[in-house]
Amino acid sequence: MRTHHCNELRSKHQGETVTLTGWVNSARDHGGVIFIDLRDREGLTQCVFRPEESSESAKVSHSLRVEDVIEVTGRVEARPEIDGKSTVNSDLPTGEIEVTATSLTIINRAKVLPFQLDKELSNEDLRLSHRFLDLRRPRMTRNLRIRHRVTKAARDYLDARGYIEVETPILSKSTPEGARDFLVPSRMHPGAFYALPQAPQQYKQLLMVAGIERYFQVARCFRDEDLRADRQPEFTQVDVEGSFTDQEEIIDLIEGCLSAMFKAGRDVEIPTPFERMTWHDAMNTFGSDKPDRRFGMEIEDLSDLFAESGFKVFSEAVKKGGAVKAINAKGFSGISTGQVDKLTEIAVNHGAKGLAYIQVRGEDPSTWRSPITKFFSEAELNGLRERLGIEEGDLVLFAADKWAAACEILGRIRLECASMQDLLKGHDEELDFLWVTEFPLLTYDEEAGHWSAVHHPFTRPVDCDREKLHKGEYAGLRAQAYDVVLNGHELGGGSIRIHEKEMQAAMFAALGINEEQSMKEFGHILEAFEFGAPPHGGIALGLDRIVMLIAGEQSIREVIAFPKNNKGSDLMSASPAPAEPNQLRDLRIKTIVPDPDS
Repeated sequence: MRTHHCNELRSKHQGETVTLTGWVNSARDHGGVIFIDLRDREGLTQCVFRPEESSESAKVSHSLRVEDVIEVTGRVEARPEIDGKSTVNSDLPTGEIEVTATSLTIINRAKVLPFQLDKELSNEDLRLSHRFLDLRRPRMTRNLRIRHRVTKAARDYLDARGYIEVETPILSKSTPEGARDFLVPSRMHPGAFYALPQAPQQYKQLLMVAGIERYFQVARCFRDEDLRADRQPEFTQVDVEGSFTDQEEIIDLIEGCLSAMFKAGRDVEIPTPFERMTWHDAMNTFGSDKPDRRFGMEIEDLSDLFAESGFKVFSEAVKKGGAVKAINAKGFSGISTGQVDKLTEIAVNHGAKGLAYIQVRGEDPSTWRSPITKFFSEAELNGLRERLGIEEGDLVLFAADKWAAACEILGRIRLECASMQDLLKGHDEELDFLWVTEFPLLTYDEEAGHWSAVHHPFTRPVDCDREKLHKGEYAGLRAQAYDVVLNGHELGGGSIRIHEKEMQAAMFAALGINEEQSMKEFGHILEAFEFGAPPHGGIALGLDRIVMLIAGEQSIREVIAFPKNNKGSDLMSASPAPAEPNQLRDLRIKTIVPDPDS
């Protein structure tokens, strides 16, 4: 149908007769001569309709509207000089030439668009309801092509290292661990349900038992959970699992894979190996297990300084086994009341009773603006100044609570202060990769009154903690788990897995899952462990998030062709939608819709 795409023609093609197809990007009438910027996926070419070349084509060209689909045949010519001035468009790869049309065919007309494709649109719902138009915009086309290249790079890299892509079931079994499942009723088994996979975790472990040894999959995953900018109910992972491997081999593999992905998608070289930090150090220093280290403002532990303080909020926290921590937001003493209120709200939402702070208005502590400094001794004030490097103009913020809570509160405050101060300006191109290791194996849920797995119940403890697991000494157990982080975003997480039935039983016991329940829910994998399961481990990389960061976007919705909105709805196809009565009857399901007025 066409001889060239719309970004292909150059000066060397002058004199050739070509046929182009695409969408009308813009139309301009210059004294009866119509200029059309014709667009396809690859780019733009200017087409000119002159009555002296083809009166019929010129006549029809006057009726063209933006986004009409057309076919143009014509002659490639150099752009002329007009009144001694060049008309070359140096911003376009095709800017030295134009196509003088001899034939025009209108393939399909377009209605008036609901929004302009050449302008950014703040109304995301309008964009998503017309996603087929939104995707025509060069930015969106670019993002999908980046996604393609990045995905291909991951596939090629893993294939070259002997990993085999194997598809695992989409219809699987619901398990009690993890996020909420999407359930699918079975027509052939009334009252029974499949679950859409949150991850291929159990299947890929079974593939290791099967002797596949090296597996990967670009896997679709589903989680029925609340949505944020970097979350979707359905998402894609680059899922990897290997046998006869260890943490070091997996880390080395993934560093190479990420290097290939960023080279393909952004044309940058990533220095390897990545730095490493234990989970404890990450939380202690940055208040996050996915720390953004591109700015300072590290958390300082002041528990020893305030252990005997006259300020009882601090000293009592230390006496109860907690911690007093602080950050110094350099140069932020001019914080507004509204900003203080916002920081306080963040602290309270994460369990604090309030937010203690000091606005450093001068060198002398007597000039410091704070309701708490009057309770501090001179030694405490001097120690505070020395430990935090306090100078005029600084803002000091505190948290006093259990160690984990104090870390998390200040971690959130730290990120918000960085946003308020615009500290990441100029760091857009910086790529700070980091491995976070030695996560806790278990965490105690005080409300539920039992231990829970931090990652999932198949994660292996570090070797020196194995006996503690079998003995029921659960506090402080560390996992052979590792997350890869970039600029405060988790790119992926994995672990070395349990491969022995006895250790897996001990893990289930720690989680309060008895033998009968474990056999009911996980009998297939426990049985598999009895037939020569090799040691194995792996990782899952969040493809959507990686592409988002490579493309420089703020939301994964910008790198997914047809995403859901922040309420989990597809506005374009109007899903989810009620099922037809006959469908529900076949499934033996009756829906109960709550009364909105009750």
